[in-house]
Amino acid sequence: MFILDIIKGMLSNAAILVGLIALVGLIALKKSFSQVLAGTFKTIIGWLMLGAGATVVVGAIGPLGDLFNSVLNIPNAAVPVNEVFSAVVQGDEVLGPLVAWTFLGSFIVNILLALITKWKYIYLTGHVILFNAVTTVAMFSLMPQIADQHFLIVVISSLMSGFAMVLFPALSVPFMKKIIGSEDFVLGHPGTIAYASAGFLGQFVGDPEDDAEDLKFPEWIGFMREPLVAMGFISWLIFLIVAIIGLVRGVNVEEILGSPWWLQTLILGLTFAGGIGVILYGVRTVLGEIVPAFRGISEKIIKNAKPALDCPVVFPYAPNALLIGYISSIVGGVIAMVLQIVSGGALGGVILPSMIVHFFCGGTAGIFGNSTGGWKGSILGGVINGLFFTFLAGLVYTSLGALNPAWAGTSFGDTDLGFMASLLAFVGSLLK
Repeated sequence: MFILDIIKGMLSNAAILVGLIALVGLIALKKSFSQVLAGTFKTIIGWLMLGAGATVVVGAIGPLGDLFNSVLNIPNAAVPVNEVFSAVVQGDEVLGPLVAWTFLGSFIVNILLALITKWKYIYLTGHVILFNAVTTVAMFSLMPQIADQHFLIVVISSLMSGFAMVLFPALSVPFMKKIIGSEDFVLGHPGTIAYASAGFLGQFVGDPEDDAEDLKFPEWIGFMREPLVAMGFISWLIFLIVAIIGLVRGVNVEEILGSPWWLQTLILGLTFAGGIGVILYGVRTVLGEIVPAFRGISEKIIKNAKPALDCPVVFPYAPNALLIGYISSIVGGVIAMVLQIVSGGALGGVILPSMIVHFFCGGTAGIFGNSTGGWKGSILGGVINGLFFTFLAGLVYTSLGALNPAWAGTSFGDTDLGFMASLLAFVGSLLK
């Protein structure tokens, strides 16, 4: 278990994992020691920058989610947070070790599938590999027929997770070609069902020639032509509007945002934009190193191998579509939440808006929708993500039972995890 913990620690740390892959690729290309060291370190530094930017973004929009949910004031509702549920499952003395073994097993299955099938995708988003392992182990443990067969749970969880790590990236391929203009890398993020749906359906509502990045702004708001400025300004407006609604409804806005609340709305909105700027710089640094390094793996180890990377890697290609998808995903999530409320439990639990999921997943869905349907596709992509994520999280929430203690009040967030968990919950219901 000590050795397994070391392996898990290295593979679950996305920066170290991507750095190791770059190291292997550069060695395979027979680069000099200096080039190998520099390329490896630059890859790790770039990924750490990406993570630092994501932390800034999450820290900025977290209060918006708290404020939004305080305004809604819906009792017995849940906010899907993958990290929280993963902590609950990994903290279990029985399930924790099973998750660790599944984590390692699924990565091995991923490598084997890349070697022997046409799906040559190596999943490099370490924390998502962990989420996949948690999802499968947790849901299989709820099936009475195999709950005490730990070896079997690890085997089937590893196979299912490993298969998902090549299947979902494969779904992103046709649209990634349109977005990045090459086949250098694919997407390795658990929202691919929403992304691929957005890309497929975008063509029916719009034209890729009407690119969101070409939107024309009136002269008096010419500053909106700057992507980071536009993101900061619109985020500030969203904060400001929700804060004013909160004040009208008697919410203690300053307790959530800080004092003075009106200034905090501006600071948080611009901090959000600053975090995006750090992410974009980190992405450029990583891609500048990992793509060439992966050619060494593709040529020497796994022929035609492609890295499957985290969703921020597409942000620089369509920042306007990212923002449109984020906002429209919130709209889709609220629509789904209202339907969950009025359904009286028929559509599962009530899921409150998770601004983190709406930004990272909804924004990415907007970029995919834009690739086939322009700005109209961006809007549709965001709405699709909001609907899918909220409905799937609601269905999973009601099936978690004792695995979701009252203090957690959470569920799986992203659509791929929600789909896998819902599928296994359905299989479990058939076996009862």
